[in-house]
Amino acid sequence: MQVAPPIAAINFTHSDGPTMTPAELAALIASSLRALQSAGALPAGELPSDVVVERPKNREHGDWATNVAMQASSQLGLKPREFAELLAPELQKADGIAKVEIAGPGFINITLSAGAAGEIARIILDAGESFGLGDSLKGQNLNLEFVSANPTGPIHIGGTRWAAVGDSLARVLQSQGAKVTREYYFNDHGAQIDRFARSLLAAARGQEAPEDGYSGAYIDQIAKQVLAETAQDVLSLAEEQAQEVFRASGVELMFAEIRQSLHDFGVDFDVFFHENSLYESGAVEKAIARLRDLGHMYELDGALWLRTTEFGDDRDRVVLKSDGEAAYIAGDLAYYLDKRGRGFDRCIYMLGADHHGYVQRMMAMCAAFGDEPNVNLEIMIGQLVNLVRDGQPVRMSKRAGTVVTMEDLVEIVGVDAARYALVRSSINSMLDIDLALLEKRTNDNPVFYVQYAHARTKQVANNAASLGVDRSEFDPALLSHPSEEELLAKLTELPRVVAQAAEFREPHRVARYLEEVAGAYHRWYDQCRVTPMSGAAAETIHRSRLWLNDAAGVVLRNGLSLLGVSAPERM
Repeated sequence: MQVAPPIAAINFTHSDGPTMTPAELAALIASSLRALQSAGALPAGELPSDVVVERPKNREHGDWATNVAMQASSQLGLKPREFAELLAPELQKADGIAKVEIAGPGFINITLSAGAAGEIARIILDAGESFGLGDSLKGQNLNLEFVSANPTGPIHIGGTRWAAVGDSLARVLQSQGAKVTREYYFNDHGAQIDRFARSLLAAARGQEAPEDGYSGAYIDQIAKQVLAETAQDVLSLAEEQAQEVFRASGVELMFAEIRQSLHDFGVDFDVFFHENSLYESGAVEKAIARLRDLGHMYELDGALWLRTTEFGDDRDRVVLKSDGEAAYIAGDLAYYLDKRGRGFDRCIYMLGADHHGYVQRMMAMCAAFGDEPNVNLEIMIGQLVNLVRDGQPVRMSKRAGTVVTMEDLVEIVGVDAARYALVRSSINSMLDIDLALLEKRTNDNPVFYVQYAHARTKQVANNAASLGVDRSEFDPALLSHPSEEELLAKLTELPRVVAQAAEFREPHRVARYLEEVAGAYHRWYDQCRVTPMSGAAAETIHRSRLWLNDAAGVVLRNGLSLLGVSAPERM
């Protein structure tokens, strides 16, 4: 593998030239506003704390655009266009800016010089794995709970979507400085565990599953494991005793399998929280006592109620039934309070579409504890996933019988394709996954398209090395071909895209961005040569283009890493 020369050996033709990333451009605009105000050119008043710099939709309008004039002009008693006319000449003076134009009511369009635009390649390569990282969430301690499938069967395709999205979101949040704890809520308390135990016992006896029980090859498999691994003759025990053996051993075996499936999918959790511990530890009683002290509990018809209507719920909720049994919300109260007691600033719950009706009561619960809904508690609802092949739905699992599982999907298309396909769309929309498409090794397959772009950067670098093209020279001003301008502009956006993905809890933004980068890279590859024509000597332009090639590889690799998808070096 070729090793890049040390910095001391590199000839930067424009090494003292300007750089102009979006962050640097935003900082330039902010400092120019302060200078204008200090000189009396701008009236006194509050200047914007954040300057937004974005890519214009039409590239003919320049490299970058800002609406700062419309954002701040009214506070200073100016019309947006007047504000823009004061700012534009100041920006035009800066090194690295070729042209500043005012459009419409006050948009400011900025075109960079070729050298300033090309410098992004050096910035990316200098940053390496850290390019795209930020600190917008620094100091925040986040608890991210996702998947949390009941230990009564393999993870179905909906839970698989949460595994891909949740792990990618954790990576994105961590990239912005947050401390993230991945948590799995292990639901080992309640009626579904009883049904699971009865189903295992029936399978061990060779009987049909109970009417409300579970069936499938996995039930038979676990029942056989329990019989094989238990020293005593379980089937000779009394019904209640036998059922308890299958409950304890069966749940443990099922959950061990779930953990292994997740690990094989690239998802590992920091905490596996057992629901049953809330009842054994007294956490439920503690939560109820806290709400009593706050004056939000009352008794009616022998039951204990929480006044959730005071906090926006459509009706009050029973916490303890008249027979003394805890209602489902009792566990929710205890679990949320436990998370906050462990020091988490924000508790993010990722729930399936069937939990949509829970949002209102959960937010009321948060407010009842004195916390701020949608700040201390966030709830994300994900929509369903449909698998299709040749236009026909894929429904049945060989193992689970009634649903398609994580293992089924991975067996068909592999971990990378499965993760990418599940994370590249907004969770707010139902997702149709075409298995035939994901099996193709063509540009129609999004994950192949992106991974192939990365592999191509490695192929280009290897070919360049064999022809004596290295990174010993770099003249960013030579990267002036339209396809190079497009690629450079796209590479620059990774930090902004990742920051927005973290802010809006939308890791699919990273996937869609990578597809844009891959498209820009493939177009550049078709139009600009890194290696010289046959027999010709390498020139500065070839070496400069190698910098751009390698910078594209860094961006693709960093982005794929945020999605938990590999970046192969050859395909």
